[in-house]
Amino acid sequence: MLYSCKLKSACNLPVIYNKKINTAGTSNADVPLADPGMYQLDITLRRGQSLAARDRGGTSDPYVKFKIGGKEVFRSKIIHKNLNPVWEEKACLLVDHLKEPLYIKVFDYDFGLQDDFMGSAFLDLTQLELNRPTDVTVTLKDPHYPDHDLGMILLSVVLTPKEGEHRDVTMLMRKSWKRSSKFQTQSLRLSDVHRKPHLWRGIVSITLIEGRDLKAMDSNGLSDPYVKFRLGHQKYKSKIMPKTLNPQWREQFDFHLYEERGGIIDITAWDKDAGKRDDFIGRCQIDLSALSREQTHKLELQLEEGEGHLVLLVTLTASATVSISDRSINSLEDPKEREEILKRYSPLRIFHNLKDVGFLQVKVIRAEGLMAADVTGKSDPFCVVELNNDRLLTHTVYKNLNPEWNKVFTFNIKDIHSVLEVTVYDEDRDRSADFLGKVAIPLLSIQNGEQKAYVLKNKQLTGPTKGVIYLEIDVIFNAVKASLRTLIPKEQKYIEEENRLSKQLLLRNFIRMKRCVMVLVNAAYYINSCFDWDSPARSLAAFVVVEDMLEDEEEEDDKDDKDSEKKGFINKIYAIQEVCISVQNILDEVASFGERMKNTFNWTVPFLSWLAIVALCAFTVILYFIPLRYIVLVWGINKFTKKLRSPYAIDNNELLDFLSRVPSDVQVVQYQELKPDPSHSPCKRKKNNLG
Repeated sequence: MLYSCKLKSACNLPVIYNKKINTAGTSNADVPLADPGMYQLDITLRRGQSLAARDRGGTSDPYVKFKIGGKEVFRSKIIHKNLNPVWEEKACLLVDHLKEPLYIKVFDYDFGLQDDFMGSAFLDLTQLELNRPTDVTVTLKDPHYPDHDLGMILLSVVLTPKEGEHRDVTMLMRKSWKRSSKFQTQSLRLSDVHRKPHLWRGIVSITLIEGRDLKAMDSNGLSDPYVKFRLGHQKYKSKIMPKTLNPQWREQFDFHLYEERGGIIDITAWDKDAGKRDDFIGRCQIDLSALSREQTHKLELQLEEGEGHLVLLVTLTASATVSISDRSINSLEDPKEREEILKRYSPLRIFHNLKDVGFLQVKVIRAEGLMAADVTGKSDPFCVVELNNDRLLTHTVYKNLNPEWNKVFTFNIKDIHSVLEVTVYDEDRDRSADFLGKVAIPLLSIQNGEQKAYVLKNKQLTGPTKGVIYLEIDVIFNAVKASLRTLIPKEQKYIEEENRLSKQLLLRNFIRMKRCVMVLVNAAYYINSCFDWDSPARSLAAFVVVEDMLEDEEEEDDKDDKDSEKKGFINKIYAIQEVCISVQNILDEVASFGERMKNTFNWTVPFLSWLAIVALCAFTVILYFIPLRYIVLVWGINKFTKKLRSPYAIDNNELLDFLSRVPSDVQVVQYQELKPDPSHSPCKRKKNNLG
């Protein structure tokens, strides 16, 4: 039997939903709202009907947000150009109490612009029956225009009480969305049970190979395509391939797999347009539950709502040893586990799993003197520990400026040149978390087993902020594996913010570029002095070298085609901004390249400098025994047959990959440790407490 009833709405929104009644069900009206027990709310977002059109073509790109207590707990995928979208997405939420209604908001996605509001509704959780599936239809309304019909959202919900032992071992998932970057950070509030949970069940390795016969979106009959991937809260954006319908990306990245049955990877292809909204080329999906594990799958995916194909390689592997535990449970303090770890990374196991370079254990002990972020003069701090794309979090210590976490995090190291980032946030129930401080620690600079106080820095890592954090870090790695991994492409972080135009950053990059240019100018003056014969011996040697190496070169002038399309004033501003950002990034890349070469020779990172010396010595010995022409011949054969032997291999340059591991001058400043205030030392703190 079906019937309709009205739900509570904070904005006086009349929300109608239909629910299937089961007389055997138990209504939670019998359960007091003050009950401290937990509830599990299982929601299936079915579909939308007759949603509002927000785009010029009379369609929308809708997605749905769920909020409880002012905090976003779920965001659906985007359904492009559809007013009757079908999602069929499931969300499992843990609710502290039933006083807070479920707030449902629908938006139209606009790339690069503010998303358009399409309506909202409330679902009163106290009206749901316990342990019974309920079909719900909510009517979307706009508080400012309550008479407008904005369509409906169809849901299926199940409310289940979580009591006793179930509540003790529950791990709460919370999602904190950064307003500036629209990026969602997943965090975990751990139970007090002493255990070592694996936080993700596997790793999805994706290689984006190429696109074929993509749809032409520009007036010249071509496109500037790029691809966006999304698995849950994880996102990745490929590089842009200009003026082509058959792009060759050759990019590799990893996603974490949290669900045992797999998951759905949403893929959208876009055409980059400077100064205006990017054009949608097409979309497709990958159902990971249909793929076998420990096997590489070659997929040729047809783009829906568009034209062309995408070619990918997808591999599902078992989870790496990434875990969180209490300080009392320590892998390296157990003799058997420590011996097993040392054996795994011993020099005798050089060629066993080259991607597994080492083991990292981080003890997050406590913090002192943190910034007060709340109006009460306190903070609710929690700590985020990041290593490349692996991200783990501590629990929150409420109303405390000197929190103690005493948690142990373990990571697998894939690149010894990675940087460990530890960030402290203040949890806010009704808005995004506030930044309190951050430290960045290169793995090669870590001293094993030493408890250190790290001064927290600002977001840019250029100066100190209030507070210190106490960490104890241990790193165990295989030096040979680490050296070999240095010569392959560096893993890119898929959660990095996009570069924005900054006057200060542009000026800094210009100054860095000027320094590099001055080095070249001084070298030119030195060369010029050879022609003036200030030093006859030096000039004679230079003359002999130049005579042997001088060759006539012809320069070709390439003329760029000018776009004759007229643009509006706003489009011109966007275009100018794009050019400025490009100039800013180019200056940064060129300056960083020069600084990395300098830092290689001045021993900024001794491991890399020694690696360069060993490589040069080995090359010298090889040249002594083997003529150069044979080496060049072998190198040429390898380069020309690489695509034949491995058609989907990712192109790389070993020298550039090596230099990418050397820090630039900006990174050297960011990674530099600041000296803590003596008042933060443990001895001083105890004396103050006694006084």
